[in-house]
Amino acid sequence: MPDTRIAVIGCAGRMGRMLVSEIVTAQGCSLAGGTVRPGAAQLGQDLGELIGHGRLGIPITDNPEGLLRDCDVAIDFTSPKMTAITAGMAAALGKPLVIGTTGLHAAEDAAVRDAAGRIAIVWAANTSLGINLLLGLVEQAALRLGPDWDIEIWEAHHKAKVDAPSGTALALGKAAAKARGVNLDDMAVRGRDGITGARKSGTIGFAALRGGDNIGEHHVIFAGAGEQLELTHRATNRSIYAKGAVRAAQWLLGRPPGLYGMKEVLGL
Repeated sequence: MPDTRIAVIGCAGRMGRMLVSEIVTAQGCSLAGGTVRPGAAQLGQDLGELIGHGRLGIPITDNPEGLLRDCDVAIDFTSPKMTAITAGMAAALGKPLVIGTTGLHAAEDAAVRDAAGRIAIVWAANTSLGINLLLGLVEQAALRLGPDWDIEIWEAHHKAKVDAPSGTALALGKAAAKARGVNLDDMAVRGRDGITGARKSGTIGFAALRGGDNIGEHHVIFAGAGEQLELTHRATNRSIYAKGAVRAAQWLLGRPPGLYGMKEVLGL
């Protein structure tokens, strides 16, 4: 069986380089290429040299459409605007896509969902195995503990992260809300300042910390009368996200159009 040819949209960033490195070393995969934005300093550079692997003979391009034509599947961890564009191009070319971008606005979200009507897309706020197990644990805990247990979610990331709460924190909130049969948008409290009054029963609180080089940690606290349960995940190496994304890319081949998550990829 031939290797899965995987393209990386946005290969020069920290996550993009991790993805390139993982594809180069993963069994059953080959690197189709990588893109950067027009005018980027890395344009034309060899992808192997970009990651310190040695020359691969694959120059970095600024033509995502051309790269999509030549790959079996693509991975995009870029920006909301670029991800929406990539999804449209992939759909037009019939190429499956893995998306790890968070913070999409309504129109960008709609563009991805529209593309999923024509191609298979795995869209995950977090592609690590541990986080996806945590999502399931949060859902089970919220179901069994009931609304008299207060739920608070706090997350910490490096100072360069641009969205808050993180996409993963919101996914954890959605898992808890789903278990309780409520809409997260109706129950979320995403900031407290000043005299806020007592906490309203059934709400799901969020807090975001930013600083230093924290890769990412998420805490889900279930606070009851006389006891407290806390579920925690800490990322210590970004390679966990790359490994999960590449696994998702391989899983996508041959899947019918639709919007999938890591739950399906991992068989959870």
